[in-house]
Amino acid sequence: MLAINEKLYTGDLVQMRKPHPCGGDSWEIVRVGADIGLLCETCGRRVLLPRRKFARGVRKFLRRSPQATKGLGGPG
Repeated sequence: MLAINEKLYTGDLVQMRKPHPCGGDSWEIVRVGADIGLLCETCGRRVLLPRRKFARGVRKFLRRSPQATKGLGGPG
């Protein structure tokens, strides 16, 4: 389970526990707020999940967006 206060960014790619009916389990985050907007990478379907339900259903990050890694390991 992902911590509910984990920083999420649009463009992050996550793997969910339950597969979508199309067979895909990788989703791109397209909206961040009280609800998390997800786009299925297999069929293109968009869904909105409450943040709490998203945090329970996510398995891992497959790819982080450039915004997430912007401040890590840079000069300064």
